[in-house]
Amino acid sequence: MEGIPEMYAIYGQQALGTEAPAISEVERLTNEFEAHENEEGKFLAQYKDVAGKTKNGMIKFLLQMIISDEEKHQAVTRAMASTLRGDLNWTHPDDALRGLYNLVEEKDKLLQLTEDFIRVEKDGISEYKKLIKESKGYYRDLFGLLFRSMIRDSEKHAEILEFLRDRLREA
Repeated sequence: MEGIPEMYAIYGQQALGTEAPAISEVERLTNEFEAHENEEGKFLAQYKDVAGKTKNGMIKFLLQMIISDEEKHQAVTRAMASTLRGDLNWTHPDDALRGLYNLVEEKDKLLQLTEDFIRVEKDGISEYKKLIKESKGYYRDLFGLLFRSMIRDSEKHAEILEFLRDRLREA
């Protein structure tokens, strides 16, 4: 390919199929999200299978907690992938995350509510920590495990609410 600039030669090789076409960072990330969702789906099916077969109520209860979380994880990953895929394809999928930049309309009311909810979540964390100490050793520390799990959930809720509060303040 004498006389043809190198960049055209590379493009030509890609067009001929001798070199894999490069994909954008957004496409790569979307593909990773979708692959992760697919893998999580396989484990979710296994969790459901075990939970459905066990006769032990405590095992069923604990596995159901995990199943609920995994179902939420799948929904979140699916929504993120759908958002990216929609932006790539100039479409608006129903499960895409939209509205991050349209917060002005409900700003004042939501700002107060998020502040109230953040306070409730943080108060709940303090209460759970007290209950961990009070219930130490009960049922082989099962209650401690459950309270620590609820603390992590409340910390996550507070983080989500703080994110929302900050976006509302920016609006």
